[in-house]
Amino acid sequence: MKETYIIQMDKSNIPAAFDNDHHQWYGSSLKSVSASADVLYTYQNVVHGFSSRLTSEEAELLEKRSGILSVLPEMRYELHTTWTPEFLGLTGEYEAIFPASGNVSNVVIGVVDTGVWPESKSYNDKGLAPVPRSWKGQCEDAKGFNSSSCNRKLIGARFFSKGYEAALGLVNEKVESRSPRDDDGHGTHTSSIAAGSPVPGASLFGYASGTARGMAAQARVATYKACWHGGYFGSDVLAAMDKAVQDGVNILSLSLSFPGAQYEDFSTDVVAIGAFSAMARGVLVSCSAGNDGPYSDSSSNNAPWITTVGAGTLDRDFPAYVSLGNGKKYRGISLDHGTAPLPSGLVPLVYAPNASNSTSGDQCAPNSLIPEMVAGKIVVCDRGGSRVGKSVVVKKAGGVGMILADTGDYGEELVADAYLLPTAMVGKKAGDAIKRYIASHGNPKATLVFGKTQLGIKPSPVVAAFSSRGPNPVTTSVLKPDLIAPGVNILAGWTRAAGPTGLPEDKRRVSYNIISGTSMSCPHVSGLAALLKAAHPKWSPAAIKSALMTTSYTRRNGKPIKDVATGKPATPFDYGAGHVNPVAALHPGLIYDLAIKDYLGFLCAMNYTTIDIKKLTHKDFTCDSSKIYGVGDFNYPSFAATILTSDEGVGGGSVNYTRTLTNVGTPARYKVRVTKKSPLVKILIEPKSLSFSQANEKKTYTVTFTASSMPSGTTSFAHLEWFDGKHVVGSPIAIMWI
Repeated sequence: MKETYIIQMDKSNIPAAFDNDHHQWYGSSLKSVSASADVLYTYQNVVHGFSSRLTSEEAELLEKRSGILSVLPEMRYELHTTWTPEFLGLTGEYEAIFPASGNVSNVVIGVVDTGVWPESKSYNDKGLAPVPRSWKGQCEDAKGFNSSSCNRKLIGARFFSKGYEAALGLVNEKVESRSPRDDDGHGTHTSSIAAGSPVPGASLFGYASGTARGMAAQARVATYKACWHGGYFGSDVLAAMDKAVQDGVNILSLSLSFPGAQYEDFSTDVVAIGAFSAMARGVLVSCSAGNDGPYSDSSSNNAPWITTVGAGTLDRDFPAYVSLGNGKKYRGISLDHGTAPLPSGLVPLVYAPNASNSTSGDQCAPNSLIPEMVAGKIVVCDRGGSRVGKSVVVKKAGGVGMILADTGDYGEELVADAYLLPTAMVGKKAGDAIKRYIASHGNPKATLVFGKTQLGIKPSPVVAAFSSRGPNPVTTSVLKPDLIAPGVNILAGWTRAAGPTGLPEDKRRVSYNIISGTSMSCPHVSGLAALLKAAHPKWSPAAIKSALMTTSYTRRNGKPIKDVATGKPATPFDYGAGHVNPVAALHPGLIYDLAIKDYLGFLCAMNYTTIDIKKLTHKDFTCDSSKIYGVGDFNYPSFAATILTSDEGVGGGSVNYTRTLTNVGTPARYKVRVTKKSPLVKILIEPKSLSFSQANEKKTYTVTFTASSMPSGTTSFAHLEWFDGKHVVGSPIAIMWI
């Protein structure tokens, strides 16, 4: 019986007889094992090779031939959130390069969040093998949640409320379940993004219609409810992480954060503490960077042993249009359904501050609008605070529609929501134009028109305005976030206990919802990490993280990724290493690996005391007083160099960094280049080439940054790449004068 395989070729070893004609080489290699097989696709960019239908015997023979890197059986994927896998390259011609479903089903993703709605079709276990024997977790019985709710997909469900209840009293069971059940929706959404089973026909009110599935659709899910309506507490989160590691998860996904401003070092951050021990046991910990952008120094979950994920957009949109009485028309976004329709024709229009006596009237804060001045009108509200909450305020005041306008902080960012009355969100430029129209007309009017889902939106991705930014507020020596992934307008599973807005006034019930945040980008990376773990079971968390980072891209369609908040090219402080590229990450060529001793050396370089190191790592370790520890020797996949300035606020000089690369590919010679150079910094790399003759071979290089004298607060960026003609192993460089 034949099945599809993808064959990766060693481009640098093409025999001279083919005169660099790769297509001829591919065909000849195929015909050497099968007279009847044909080439289905050829690959020339992110991978080099071809796909074909072969018998297992033919595939085995082909893998033994010279010049063949790998012969991998096809894994069939369907579209997750109806579009994200396609956008990430997980479908179509590239889907076969990912590990077989049996390997992926051995990986368990633990999700610390608001729990799970087990009846969701995203947890269908059809076709899954029995639960791995190594699994030690369980589904806890509680009121409204039976252990029988779990299956071969959802293999664990626990809840942690002691910290919450100690601080705020017993969980109010009239509002939420004191069980693993998700009454909020957030936990169901994140876990189904990471590993939801394929669900045909998923959509929200017809928007984003298609087959929803997680990044690692064959992986197992274990949920740990530690977040409650009244808030979440460090003791509960740490207990959840502790139990997850004990249960045997391979990936730990936390779409929650403690703002960096709340702690000065990692030894006081419970997520960093829990994550270190998890990492030490081989568990990759993926966390959201936070939604405090576009402000600098706003990233959370900043420890170097955590994979910190920011948010970018997809090339999908849900258009809505604002038509004004002067004939002008502006495009926005909305998920309009189940709301009272607008009156036909043009409707009176008012800017919120003109119908309010409150200083927060522009943002349509609760009880800020004067009903007599709003009734029967479309109200323009400025962004800030709860987007969907504004629609409740307008509706209660008698408004019939809303235009939500971006302000300076958010630029042209458009985030889709399912409002409680007809609403269109518009960017700052359109919002300003609409406000000018209102100010210049005595009887302003407008109407709203809602479109269908559109694909192919450009530019994409762009960095979301809300995505938290660097530099790292805990230590500028480690660049954060690490990378970005899709986090805007993401469709995934939802609870039936709450409406799509999550507001008590929202009585609508849906099975899938579209929401945004770094909470959504984090589980994308968690699921992709599970795929890499399945493909490379012996890789360390640092190796997986390195593969994801060094293969990320900062340009798409020949243009740099932009920051939607400014409209300008984004920087490593916005996107870290760039946007995740899972196809390239599967075979990165080289990795920057890290062991426990390397993290301990980093803490010594950060002047952590023996006591603080033990608090953080649970290890008895004393820094060697005779040794000079330097943050520049920490083998991280990115570079964050700081240039000290004098008391006068000006300074320059040189700093040296050392890195070690491990070969996880075939023998190859890599050369180095630096792109996006700045005249402010001279970058010297020695040696300028590295040759690897065998797998797991390590080679070290040094980088010297010589900076011009500049004022404190100056920043400069560049990009370092090692390349062998097949792989590009990239590292962002961020330099800051402090």
